[in-house]
This record gives sequence, C-alpha cells and structure tokens, in this order.
Amino acid sequence: MGLNSQNRKKRIAPSFLLIYFSSSSNPIKRLTYRTLSLTQRFASVFPRATASSSYSSSSTTSSTTLHGLCYVVGDNIDTDQIIPAEYLTFFPSNPEEYEKIGSYALIGLPSSYATRFVEPNETKTKYSIVIAGDNFGCGSSREHAPVALGSSEVAAVVAESYSRLFFRNSVSTGEVFPLESEARICEECKTGDVVTIELNEIQLINHTTGKEYKLKPIGDAGPVVEAGGIFSYARKTGMIPSHST
Repeated sequence: MGLNSQNRKKRIAPSFLLIYFSSSSNPIKRLTYRTLSLTQRFASVFPRATASSSYSSSSTTSSTTLHGLCYVVGDNIDTDQIIPAEYLTFFPSNPEEYEKIGSYALIGLPSSYATRFVEPNETKTKYSIVIAGDNFGCGSSREHAPVALGSSEVAAVVAESYSRLFFRNSVSTGEVFPLESEARICEECKTGDVVTIELNEIQLINHTTGKEYKLKPIGDAGPVVEAGGIFSYARKTGMIPSHST
C-alpha cells in the first residue's frame, strides 16, 4: 500500500541526512553542543550581524538574510588554520568551552593576514561572514572547524569550493551556512567590506563596492543549517521524536 504524497513528503529526508545517520557512530553525543538555530544566535547580536528568517509549512526555502562585515581569505584554508590541533582539547558540549573555542577561530592563518579574525582577549569576531577561495576547509575532518567559526559568531562562509567533509560538518552541526560562489569573489572583496547575503535571491551584495554576485543554491542543506543541525532538523520534521515526547 503506497503512501499519499503528503506523507511521502514528510518521510523522505535529504540524502546527506540519511548518509549522516547511517555513518555516524554516536552522532547524538557529538552534536549536543548545537542547541540554537542560526536565527536565534544572531537575533540579539549588535549591528555587525543581523539575521531574520521565516519558513512556511509548504516550502523548504528560507527567507534568511545575513548582513555584516566580511573577512576575506584565499585558497586552501585548511582545518588546522581554522582551528589548530592544540585547541582540540576543548569540549564544545560544555557551554563554557564552546564559548572559548571561538576565540581561536582562524588563529592558524599565516602572518600574511595582517588583520586578526578575533581580537586578543575576545571570544567573538566582528566579521560575521567569511569569504574564501577554492578548497576551503581542506585537511583533517575535525568537526571543531565549523564549531569554532560558529562559536565566534560567523553566520556564513562563502567559498569558491569546499572540502566535502567541511561542508558536511557545517551542515550536520548547523554552525554556519556553507555557501558557494559562482565567481571568484575573494579577489573582489576586501576584509571589512559590508556585505549582505540574500538566500532567497541566492546572491551576495557588497555594499562597500556596490557589486552583486550570484551564489549557488544551497538546496536541501539550507533548512538543516537553519534548524540548528541534523538532529534539530530531524526532530522539527518528525523523523525522530522531539525532546518533549
């Protein structure tokens, strides 16, 4: 006996969600640090980063708009540059250590990056959007990399391309939107430029230069990130029981 279309729509999960559930040995333990959606995290942030979002029951397209200062990096930024191995002793499931790990986000960048991503003695960055070149997040598969960016109050990374594992970890943790650019934006934007990302319009607007850039659709990953990660999304859509049931 077949399912009707409405029930079928509720039961079918994005392919990467099914892959994550089937391949993660203890995913609930690993993702307990992620309790707030991006909208909740950025709703109370002062003007450097703002976010608004709404979903309708008939659509999986977010109306999220992200706005703030950008920080620009180049190609092949690996996870050791995003969060060096010496800081992997932090346990993000501990709220105090989750806060601390953000202070070390992108601290492994070479000295050629004159502007620090997070100022000394701070745990948050003033740059809510990272713009990168090719192969962002390459290297080891450590989940601490997107966690460190999210903890530092990064809302999104816009890169020319990603390491597959970094992209997957960003979605599964719900820490940052991993967006891909169609053009090489990292060569046209500068650190400190004011930018807006319109996910509905699939574009990035650089208000400092007046230029607009098309982004690649994030597809099924968008609602998962917005919900706060794999398990929050699964509870929200009824694929697994909520905490209250």
